[in-house]
Amino acid sequence: MIAYVVELDVETAFAAEYLSWLRAHVQKMLVLPGFMSAEIFERLEPAAEAGHVGYSVLYRLRDRAAFESYLREHAPHMREAGLRAFGEHVRARRGLLQALG
Repeated sequence: MIAYVVELDVETAFAAEYLSWLRAHVQKMLVLPGFMSAEIFERLEPAAEAGHVGYSVLYRLRDRAAFESYLREHAPHMREAGLRAFGEHVRARRGLLQALG
């Protein structure tokens, strides 16, 4: 299993609207091949900078091949949707983890 982690810093003024959008976005991600589950968290530590709220999304994917397929076939479109809707009001960092059995 692979865990795909997206760390988000959202301007506080946009946090409620963004969280609503994010919940719908996660549901769209979960219909993509290889995505097994997802959870949205409010990040407590490290705290977001002043004027921002921190969220983290933890996606679980079947395997690395599913993640690579996502990057090739779906990531540009999915990421563009967030940029169009919220632009510079949200900053994202992404990481990939592998379960050690």
